[in-house]
Amino acid sequence: MNGSAVIADRPTEFVAPIAVLCPGQGSQKPGMLSPWLALPGVEKQLSEWSQLAGMDLMRLGTAADASEIVDTAVAQPLVVAMSLIALQELQAVGTLTSDTIIAGHSVGELAAAVGAGVISSSDAIALAAVRGRVMASACGLAKTGMSAVLGGELSQVLVKLDELGLMPANYNGAGQVVVAGRIDALCALSADPPPGTKVVALRVAGAFHTSFMASAQERFTYEIRNIHANNPIRPLLSNADGKFVTSGDDALARIAAQITRPVRWDLCTETLASSAVSAVVELPPAGALTGIARRELPDVARRPLRTPVDLLSADLTGAGA
Repeated sequence: MNGSAVIADRPTEFVAPIAVLCPGQGSQKPGMLSPWLALPGVEKQLSEWSQLAGMDLMRLGTAADASEIVDTAVAQPLVVAMSLIALQELQAVGTLTSDTIIAGHSVGELAAAVGAGVISSSDAIALAAVRGRVMASACGLAKTGMSAVLGGELSQVLVKLDELGLMPANYNGAGQVVVAGRIDALCALSADPPPGTKVVALRVAGAFHTSFMASAQERFTYEIRNIHANNPIRPLLSNADGKFVTSGDDALARIAAQITRPVRWDLCTETLASSAVSAVVELPPAGALTGIARRELPDVARRPLRTPVDLLSADLTGAGA
């Protein structure tokens, strides 16, 4: 069902919700934290989170170069911290209402869990650091990687992946599937891609969201055993199937299971369309999810938050970006 059909079925007093999107690893950029340090309390917050993460998040987000922050163990807590800074500002100005839909891509699900009231910011940072470390460790067990397959017919892409022993890791929609597996198989895919596709190797350390991350999933699941999870206070979408999660414990279990399972962002986008959202607001480091929304939800307003200017002086539900 498309968004317009849903709107037609709504009562006249219905107010379309907005969706807040939390990006994942790969969205980080050198210096991305710098403009946010001017906001009151941000430096103090980053100092506290740095202790939880076991790394200097402020330095990494302001002075580190791209080669340092591409490290999985660094990128994951850094991206979550960046998103949480903006999320706190949205909460402070009242942008988040009881019907605001929250969704996160991959590690962004930890920031989304905070936005939905499932876990605390401190728990999200600590878990992001653990997740990054255990996934980085798992990457060292086999020579694996990831590539983006752009265009083509999905059915033909999946047949080719099966032939090569590769696995879909992210169904991003908008004609993009990220695939993962052994390096030699990825090279074979690049040399003989499915009809009508372009294959782009990604600069990542391993085959995330596949069985190659089994050891990481086991260790992460152990780490979340003592985390207190509240039931969501606003709609929370799961990467597993694009459905709303109503149990806090289920939300955490899904985040753990997702380490070895594909991200179904395409299904999340379908749910946003059927929910008749009026706008999507992407938390920093923003851009990737807004780009998907531009293609998949062309009639929905878009607001990527890249600096505090976007947050403090813009109408978040206004014209698209």
